[in-house]
Amino acid sequence: MLHKVLRLPEVISATGLSRSVIYAKMSEKAFPAPITLATRAVGWIESDIAAWQEARIAERDASRKPSA
Repeated sequence: MLHKVLRLPEVISATGLSRSVIYAKMSEKAFPAPITLATRAVGWIESDIAAWQEARIAERDASRKPSA
């Protein structure tokens, strides 16, 4: 199975987060970790970023539901 790998500029564009926020969230284990592509190159699996976004949307939607 092939996975699309996103480099940092694409992740920034897809999430709306800055580089520093992405790395801060990664250190808190609150953002997907990248994979190593080469000695000084990393990338993120597109489906991991999409799943992270879906989880944020689900959190938002859950917080909007009225209490029973």
